[in-house]
Amino acid sequence: MRVSQLFNRTIKEDPADIEIVSHSLLIRSGMIRKSASGIFSYLPLGWRVINKINNIIREEMNRSGCQEVMLPILQSKELWEESGRWDIYGKELIRLHDRHGKEYCLSPTHEEVITNLVKNEINSYKDLPLNLYQIQNKYRDEVRPRFGLIRSREFLMKDGYSFNLDDISLEETYLEMYEAYKRIFTRCGLNYRVVEADSGAIGGSSSHEFMVLAENGEAGIVYCNKCEYAANMELAKHQKRIYKENQIEELKKVKTPDKKSIQEVSDFLKIDSSLMMKTMIYKALYNDYESLIAVVLRGNREVNPVKLKNATGALEIKLAANEEIEEKTNLPVGFIGPIGLNGMDIFVDEEIMDIKAGVTGGMAKDIHLTGVNPQRDFPSNIIVGDFHNVDATDSCPECGSGLDLRRGIEVGQVFKLGTRYSEKFDCKYRAENGTEQLVSMGCYGIGIGRTMAASIEQNHDKNGIIWPKGIAPYHVIIIPVNIKDENIRNTAEELYKNLLKENIEVIIDDTEDSAGIKFVNSDLIGYPIKIVVGKKTVENRTVDFKIRATGEEIIVPLKEAVAKIKRILL
Repeated sequence: MRVSQLFNRTIKEDPADIEIVSHSLLIRSGMIRKSASGIFSYLPLGWRVINKINNIIREEMNRSGCQEVMLPILQSKELWEESGRWDIYGKELIRLHDRHGKEYCLSPTHEEVITNLVKNEINSYKDLPLNLYQIQNKYRDEVRPRFGLIRSREFLMKDGYSFNLDDISLEETYLEMYEAYKRIFTRCGLNYRVVEADSGAIGGSSSHEFMVLAENGEAGIVYCNKCEYAANMELAKHQKRIYKENQIEELKKVKTPDKKSIQEVSDFLKIDSSLMMKTMIYKALYNDYESLIAVVLRGNREVNPVKLKNATGALEIKLAANEEIEEKTNLPVGFIGPIGLNGMDIFVDEEIMDIKAGVTGGMAKDIHLTGVNPQRDFPSNIIVGDFHNVDATDSCPECGSGLDLRRGIEVGQVFKLGTRYSEKFDCKYRAENGTEQLVSMGCYGIGIGRTMAASIEQNHDKNGIIWPKGIAPYHVIIIPVNIKDENIRNTAEELYKNLLKENIEVIIDDTEDSAGIKFVNSDLIGYPIKIVVGKKTVENRTVDFKIRATGEEIIVPLKEAVAKIKRILL
């Protein structure tokens, strides 16, 4: 390929509304262009990267015995009602009507369609196990599309589905996909962690996420410094923390004028924040109603919304507005506590139950309660569970070592669905003994655009992208410093043709731009190897190599250039 023929225009400055590095560099390097909010076009260089990722995925899926299919994007409401997810998926599901008024959705995932398809195609245990996958666009009506390809309304995804005889067979397939995903992300050149994860709206008994470590990651992950323990913050656990507790005291009301926050009250009463019991009010949204709920946890802890949501069974939870809280309790925010709180479910974090003499809101303006003993004083109908986030002072639940908290970008997730969908769709097979059995299913997804963006988040410098070799749009760029100089041009062209003969992915910058502009564009786009052809090349028969990832510069005899590049690219 020649730069003069390439459909590509680089941009010097960040466009408006850029929040993270990958979004900026994908736009500036001419990889993608915004079409609408959360919707992007891929240009040739970007599409080459996408296809590199797709090819790696296909090779590893086919190696694992999977078969590729293509399923419809437009899906009927009836299918989603059959699975029970038409309402569960909520506002993210893009719904539409045809000219006859029949309702459809644009697919965010394909569990319904694939299960309905397979149930009509299999009969016997001899037809299983079966593992099908596709690479296709998906659609979600994100309330706030952001971060470029990380959170968009239209996105490219590999989704796969396995159909197994039983849970033992599913476990075997799950492990095969787990290992295949590790190979995929390793071949993509990513530094990642595999973490235990919440199954969310997909459902199932178990799930793992593949998280690329990045400062701009959208999710928190926790992993041990010494053992293999790793989990998404949504599921992370820790060894029981030993707190210094006060002795049992009498329950007392104390005046705390205008003291509302944990810090204000703990300073005023001269008590450690871990002995403060803060009560937070959330709104839980269900199919046809909503209600306020309370969660109580130590003052030094933060609520984990996913753990709380899972405990409530709600479709969604969110912090209640102050006005809603005050209307429900007839109290200003800051003085609410679980003792005397009526008309809502109370979820109490398990760490609270060890407190012997703590402090809570007193359910009256400018009043708090001291000497609170939850075992003695809390209502009998509280719901106790793990509702807090792990933090950096906690210890590994498996080996007791320190935990690292990092940010990550989810690029893949695997699920053990079991019979959740096969039961809904009556997807069965006839066993060897003649009985009918429900199929046990698994689900396996990879965000293709996310993988591309996550690579940039992890591999860039102040000059631009640093593509890993496995997914770079081209491996080599040749830059003749002066295309008008016949000797330089001819030498560069000869090298270009020799690399093409060896099936090396090479592009030559044959434009009349200055050498400086060519160097800047080369670094911005992120080609792994840059070869500079200048006067020294003509006079000394040597070329300058620069390795993008390390910045290393190498001078190589021209006649050895092709062999050297082949060795570097191995």
